[in-house]
Amino acid sequence: MRRHGLAERIEVELERRIAAPAGRVWEIVRRHEHMPSWSPAREVVRRRAGVDEPDGIGAIRVVRIGGLAIEERVTDFKPGRRIELLALAGGPFRDCASEMELVPEGDATSLRWRVLMRPLLPGTGWLLRRSTARVLRSGLAGIARMAEDR
Repeated sequence: MRRHGLAERIEVELERRIAAPAGRVWEIVRRHEHMPSWSPAREVVRRRAGVDEPDGIGAIRVVRIGGLAIEERVTDFKPGRRIELLALAGGPFRDCASEMELVPEGDATSLRWRVLMRPLLPGTGWLLRRSTARVLRSGLAGIARMAEDR
C-alpha cells in the first residue's frame, strides 16, 4: 500500500489467525456484495465492474455503514492474496486507503486488515481510529466465523 506524505495520517492495523485455508477465506473477502454478511456494512453496491473480473482492479463500490455511504475503488487485486482499495468519497476522512492481505499458514490463514487515512476534521483522529478499529475487529470476527463454520 502506498503511503502519502501528509500530516496527521493515522493507521489502524489488525490481524487475525483464522482456522481455515486461505482459499476459503479469499472466497469470503473477495466478493463485495457479501460484505454485509460478515461486517457491520448494511449494503454494498458495485457501481462499476473491474477490468479483469467484477470485483477486481478498477471496480467501484459503495459501502453503506453507520449512516455513511463510502465510495471506494479497487486499486490492487491479487487473487488469493490481497485486495487494496482507495476511498473516493463519503467518509469522515481524506486520503483513505485500505488493504486486506492473506497469508497461508498450513490449514489456517493469517488475515491482516490495514487502513491509512487523515481525519477530515482536525482533532477527530482518536475517534476515527477507535471507530475504524471497531469495524475492522467486527469484520475479522465475521470472516473467521464464516470461514471456520464451513
